[in-house]
Amino acid sequence: MAGIMTMLREASGKLHPQERRAAQYILEHGMEAAGLGITELAQRAGVSTATVSRLCKTFHFSTFTDFKMKLSAELALQPSAQSYQDIVAGNPLEDIVSAMAANHIRSITDTTRLLDLKKLQQAVDVLAAANRIDIYGSATSGIVAEDFYQKLVRIGIHAASYSDSHLQITSASLLRPGDVALAISYSGETPETIDALRCAKENGATAISLTKFGANTLANLADIQLFTSTLEEGMRRGNMASRIAQLHVIDILFTGLVSSRFDEYVPRLENSYQMVRKYRVNKGVAEG
Repeated sequence: MAGIMTMLREASGKLHPQERRAAQYILEHGMEAAGLGITELAQRAGVSTATVSRLCKTFHFSTFTDFKMKLSAELALQPSAQSYQDIVAGNPLEDIVSAMAANHIRSITDTTRLLDLKKLQQAVDVLAAANRIDIYGSATSGIVAEDFYQKLVRIGIHAASYSDSHLQITSASLLRPGDVALAISYSGETPETIDALRCAKENGATAISLTKFGANTLANLADIQLFTSTLEEGMRRGNMASRIAQLHVIDILFTGLVSSRFDEYVPRLENSYQMVRKYRVNKGVAEG
């Protein structure tokens, strides 16, 4: 199962003993736990209500109610829809097409279910007000960072994306209060990306993270945490599902930005589109 249950299972060995007891109870009695109040859940798990609250905070749920709602939504999914299909030797192309479509749809669905609308709104607000936006990411996450950069440039926002670790730190060191740094890493444990976000935060920038769901170093460092589904566990998936999930969140942020300042950004978007057509498409060069 991709989501809360997977996150609890993966992190179990790293939790405080009391939090581990609460997590284990939820893993063993998922549907029952989703219907309990915090006091009753704590009693059945043999822990305090404060322990349950800490467990929720550890994994960046805003409240116990938020945790319960998302757990209930996850458990309500039919078992047949829970699995992701990995790369299989000799698979017919027809089956590959169906598998990729199913994986991508599920990736977006899982990620949408895990989104915290309050944190999304916070992210949109600080991005809209930013003097400058740095976007950090390595490897596949670097491609996602570049995608967001290209979107922001088209609406006239002062932004830059960096995948080189030295350039990340160089740029982060020049950020100031009123600037924003968005760091993208599926695992949330990419050392170079962590260093860049830490440097940006030390210099006064607002730090936003985009990682897989659950506790990780990058999310713990950020002022605003955004999450995607935790489904990229197979070694042969080639970061396909995580990339789709990250791009889904980036598209939401961009659309939210444009919608928040529609009269300002839409004319810029239209003008950039027309200029590309004028100077490139009409000269026979394919539009990007």
